[in-house]
Amino acid sequence: MIEFKNVSRVYGKGGAKAIALRGVDLKIQKGEFAAIMGPSGSGKSTAMNIIGCLDSPSGGDYLFAEASVGALGRDKKAILRREYIGFIFQGFNLLGRTTARENVELPLVYRGVEAKKRREMAMKALDCVGLANFERHTPSELSGGQQQRVAIARAIVTDPLVLLADEPTGNLDTARSVEVMNLLQSFNRDRGITIVMVTHEEDMARYASRVVRFRDGRIESH
Repeated sequence: MIEFKNVSRVYGKGGAKAIALRGVDLKIQKGEFAAIMGPSGSGKSTAMNIIGCLDSPSGGDYLFAEASVGALGRDKKAILRREYIGFIFQGFNLLGRTTARENVELPLVYRGVEAKKRREMAMKALDCVGLANFERHTPSELSGGQQQRVAIARAIVTDPLVLLADEPTGNLDTARSVEVMNLLQSFNRDRGITIVMVTHEEDMARYASRVVRFRDGRIESH
């Protein structure tokens, strides 16, 4: 599903040059749940951004479903993100004055799905995360755990092939973190969604089927 072939990423030039990734080779199979770990500056977030087509390698090749992403233009990369990848962020990234249902509908708006169908799909996604009765609540009316569940509903409403989760429990207490991880695990197990999660929490990484550890721009273990 996801493959890095000798991927490098360099930022800046001369004295300002910083090497984020140093010839990384990595494969994540379809249906896998992989946790990416490593200290600050290890390259894990850069790897995640490349997987999500939010950044591009300086060298090497990134393949998604056996297709070279580097060969795609900007528009086709945007389509890949929109059609096949769901994103979950540490800070939830919900629109503050918008209801839970409307937040979940957003990816469907970008796809051009008509209003009635959007509402149906959003309600189904909210039901999957246990928030069907909170459709009219705005983020300020929800707890942190509920906000993250809305964000998860938004990520799965398009039925993506891959879920990218960047520190999804970083702003949550232990009980809410467990709720979120159980949800992710169920989507991986029951729907076969491939999940790649960046985390610094060892107890959250245990929910994954494999842990990939980065250090100094290289993979230390996988």
